[in-house]
Amino acid sequence: MRVPRPDLSSAAWRSSSYSNANRGECVEVSGDFLGFVPVRDSKNPGAALVIPTAAWRAFVDHVKR
Repeated sequence: MRVPRPDLSSAAWRSSSYSNANRGECVEVSGDFLGFVPVRDSKNPGAALVIPTAAWRAFVDHVKR
């Protein structure tokens, strides 16, 4: 079953504080949605991964450790 792609046109994207100075090469995320977190590469803003919120939290927690 194919899941419809959510409309990300209203997403407010934020970059990591570890990004380079001009923010040209970074991962961006949006926290504007319930149930999922869109993630994209700033060099290719038209494409985004849509990750379930629980999976994103587990990933971030693992990276922090």
